[in-house]
Amino acid sequence: MSHPADAARPAPGTADPSWTFLTHHGHVLLAVARLPDARVADIAARVGISPGATLAILKDLEQAGYVHRRRVGRRTHYTADPHRHFRHPADAAHQIGELLAIFAAAPRRS
Repeated sequence: MSHPADAARPAPGTADPSWTFLTHHGHVLLAVARLPDARVADIAARVGISPGATLAILKDLEQAGYVHRRRVGRRTHYTADPHRHFRHPADAAHQIGELLAIFAAAPRRS
């Protein structure tokens, strides 16, 4: 079964992948790092999930300290904390900034 995010941006040379390496949490984190001023609806569209699912993921990431939220007027701004370590014990020696750097350096497709 295909994930909504896969349908939004299939990899070159693939028709419809049945799985991806990054979870929706990972994609939301990357979107926040790239576009800290993005609205929840913009993040949801970029990831390919609903705004409600995006809010739930942002709440998870905030509670775990990976994302910080602040209000500026009527808008909410999210920032990623690149110094947080991965949660899985096999990857806990690495900071998420390493992942963010990989995707920041990668050329973006439109």
